[in-house]
Amino acid sequence: MSKKVLVTGASRGIGFAVAEAFARNGYTVFATYHNTKNTLTKLSDRLDAEGYTLIPVSCDVSSEESVNAMFSEIGEVDILINNAGIAQFKLLSDITCEDWDSILNVNLKSVFLCSKAASFGMIRNRFGRIINISSVWGVVGASCESHYSASKAGIIGLTRALAKELGPSGITVNCIAPGVIRTEMNAHLSDEDIRVLCEETPLGRIGEPEEIAQAALFFATADFVTGETLSVGGGFGM
Repeated sequence: MSKKVLVTGASRGIGFAVAEAFARNGYTVFATYHNTKNTLTKLSDRLDAEGYTLIPVSCDVSSEESVNAMFSEIGEVDILINNAGIAQFKLLSDITCEDWDSILNVNLKSVFLCSKAASFGMIRNRFGRIINISSVWGVVGASCESHYSASKAGIIGLTRALAKELGPSGITVNCIAPGVIRTEMNAHLSDEDIRVLCEETPLGRIGEPEEIAQAALFFATADFVTGETLSVGGGFGM
């Protein structure tokens, strides 16, 4: 029986690429969406025709009730990939409490909620992989994205804490910190912005979502790696 994987925020960008990569590698993938289902439905149909399994699941991962209902529906999972996230570009002086709560709830609280829900089965089975998607800004911080940076830094701290707590139960917990990746979240960047970012990246380009998926697949099969944060950004932010 293939291992079950849950990927949050899978309707686009990094989550979409991760969900597809795991499905194509023989995993049974549950892929969450909140507002946009069409892209996952099309991907699911295409993969099904090729003999792979990806199942779209509706969930508000910032809501404990919604997360618990989802796990009641899908059951235990072997691998959890906490990818769901949103971003916002604002000066500190312009960030409202609502902005702060929204970013922290989606980006960080969701990792807590999904990790907690998934951990029960993982502990019982004495096996599990939790892979969290942070950001280079969680490592080095970003001007005008203090709430986003704080949420992504929190993911790194939570990863390290859970690795120590869950390790004795055979569960690894690791983190990926993407650099600048070609996703809708970065679609607002101008050509000049991209040029400058490429110049600041030792490998001379921005990354692709599929390259984050490669890192996630590594952590899914690594038996003796836990508590680590792997930067995948071509050297950006070093």
